[in-house]
Amino acid sequence: MSLKIDFNWKRILKYIFWLVVAVLFIVYVVRVLVFERNYYNEKEGSERAIVTVVEEEEELIEVKPTETEVVEYIVAPERPRYLTVEKLGIVNARIIPMGVNMNGELMTPNNIFDVGWYEGSGLPGMGGTMIIDGHNGGPHVHGVFKDLPILADGDLIVVERGDGVVFKYRVVENKSILLSESDAYMTTAAHSPESGKESVTLITCTGEWSDQRQTYLSRQFTRAILVE
Repeated sequence: MSLKIDFNWKRILKYIFWLVVAVLFIVYVVRVLVFERNYYNEKEGSERAIVTVVEEEEELIEVKPTETEVVEYIVAPERPRYLTVEKLGIVNARIIPMGVNMNGELMTPNNIFDVGWYEGSGLPGMGGTMIIDGHNGGPHVHGVFKDLPILADGDLIVVERGDGVVFKYRVVENKSILLSESDAYMTTAAHSPESGKESVTLITCTGEWSDQRQTYLSRQFTRAILVE
């Protein structure tokens, strides 16, 4: 009889032990989940000086092209080749032809010091509107368009074509648009701010960072018209 009682007590103690382990595990998991949710809620909307998570699923290059690489960059005569914006310290940034991804979003060059020209937009000197986008930054350093928001009316944007012809555009509008409204604003950005005048629109990410959405919550649109 005594042997049976001792055996039952051992079984009971074993069950209690594993029950305690299970409870502690559940408590741990719940605390981690609650902590992460509170953390992301606290960080939601905080602005970061440098991007810590890139927006595109690509490996970004954070090294400036060499002088040789810039000089040897060739495009067709009628296409945009270089972008210069003196106020932002941008001198002969390579303009890379880009399309859209499967979601219909504009693609951006994988080098954060290059800019992308949407091939479906206008050409310099042809009377339409060029759309050029660039990175705000990479995982460790600022990108070509980090300071795009500081451009003001009258500032110049210079585009050199493949045949060496230079076109100057004067900024007439520079605004930040909420991400939720940016798709709708693209229709406006794809047209000249002044009817009948050739223009260029520069675009980048800006504003507050969302850890939950893994992107900035605004887009910067800088619009400029051709200087006759």
